[in-house]
Amino acid sequence: MVVKFLARATVTGLLLSIAAPAYGAAQEAAVTDSSFLQMAGSIGLLQAKLAKMAQSKGSSPAVREFGKRMEADYAKVNEELAAGAKQAAYPAPLVIRQHQQVYSRFDKTGTSSFDKKYMSQVVADQNEAVRIFQHEAEHGRIASVKELAAKLLPTLEQHVSLATQTATSVGADVTAATDGERQGS
Repeated sequence: MVVKFLARATVTGLLLSIAAPAYGAAQEAAVTDSSFLQMAGSIGLLQAKLAKMAQSKGSSPAVREFGKRMEADYAKVNEELAAGAKQAAYPAPLVIRQHQQVYSRFDKTGTSSFDKKYMSQVVADQNEAVRIFQHEAEHGRIASVKELAAKLLPTLEQHVSLATQTATSVGADVTAATDGERQGS
């Protein structure tokens, strides 16, 4: 009787020791991919809202046109991120508090100072988006989410270039945004 009990206990212990690392890896994958979807989705939703605002508050035709392009692009990006989250059984992306605060700050910004502040913010946000999409494309654990990040990355890289050009054209300071990104990488 005691031998049977010890044998069962030993087998159970072995099974748990084998399963524990696999469970830990699954949890880690969920945190990594889930965090990516949450952050990428929040940035995307923020960019769409700010782009719409840029079309009405922007004083420069370049900023208004940039806002129109970003609104159209992020409508597609956000749709794909929501579909990717659903496919991976994660909740749909929402705007996180940090990004809601950015939006609120811009909502209170007057039209006279909007262009430079908006373009500086977009350059910083697009650099951050590229960084997290690159990380997910290289290190993601869920294949569908990893592939989605890799697929959307070229669009985001174009946004960095376009945002930097537009920011420069309206006299926005983009060195702080790009230097901060380089230091953080």
